[in-house]
Amino acid sequence: MSIDADYFRALETPRMARLADNLVGAAFPLMKLMPARFILDRAEAAGELKSGAHVVETTSGTFGMAVALLTAARGYRLTLVTASSLMDPKYQARLQRLGSEVIALDDPRGDGNQTGRLESLNTILRKETDAFWTRQYDSDGNWLAYARLADLFVRAMGQIDCLVGCIGTGGSLCGTGTFLRSVFPDLKIIGVDTHRSILFGQPLGKRVLRGLGNSVLPRNVRHELIDEIHWVGAYPAFHAAHRLFRQHGMFMGPTSGAAALVGQWVSKTSPDARVAVILPDEGHRHADTVYSDIWLATLPGWRTPASSAPTRISRIEPRPETAWTRFDWGRRSLDDVLRLQQTDG
Repeated sequence: MSIDADYFRALETPRMARLADNLVGAAFPLMKLMPARFILDRAEAAGELKSGAHVVETTSGTFGMAVALLTAARGYRLTLVTASSLMDPKYQARLQRLGSEVIALDDPRGDGNQTGRLESLNTILRKETDAFWTRQYDSDGNWLAYARLADLFVRAMGQIDCLVGCIGTGGSLCGTGTFLRSVFPDLKIIGVDTHRSILFGQPLGKRVLRGLGNSVLPRNVRHELIDEIHWVGAYPAFHAAHRLFRQHGMFMGPTSGAAALVGQWVSKTSPDARVAVILPDEGHRHADTVYSDIWLATLPGWRTPASSAPTRISRIEPRPETAWTRFDWGRRSLDDVLRLQQTDG
């Protein structure tokens, strides 16, 4: 028996799960470990990251956990800036156990306070000019890291006709899609966002579904790669996560639920297509919320039936958390789409 002695590489490697005859999901224990390790490795090789350096980042959780695991093992100091609405005390305690400093800002609007988080991070960088910012939103290392995932999909599936994945920083979907489209030029790329995220033109607002979407526009979101965008509300995503657990034994987080929901719909409506879907998170962090009937019962409208199929829209607009919509993006820039929306309006 051979043993992979690199535990972090094993932890960043997804399990491939067949969710339907034409649908394969890459289920990650901690997907963000893939770009975090790639970025730190490149910085160390380039001499940008010195022994014992101070690493900083803004995060809603999983990228922060990935960097925390790596910096603890490699002897770096780490400061993570987050919002109080994004990270529960248990998760903060895990990060602190790894030696990380966690700065949790207030989030009165419920939109993640990304602007405040970046201001706080820049304050640190002004005081400590030699600190290293991993820049998950803008670093090329984020999307380049996903060449490995593209390779794993091809090895598991051979031909791939459609890729489905959530978008938050843009790294996983745009990176994997870039490499797969170099092999399969006709590859269709479908992005999964949520209501009141600004990534694809919706107005900023309070978001219930976390782990995807954003209140700022990262450079790694490459709109010209996207054929179709889906906005999935929190409730359809929660139900889809529950179904993954019941039907496939996969205890995944709500972001994975949103991606699986869209992937399963695509596989049903395009039975001749071979569909790959990225499932980025596990459910353990959400055991007291998404998997708690007590917590779910506190959500307004939770018992209202959630959408089981997307509503095709021509006007970009937010909908309730029960809703699921889709829009033909057509590999256009964000400016082009928004300009046409204003003209048509």
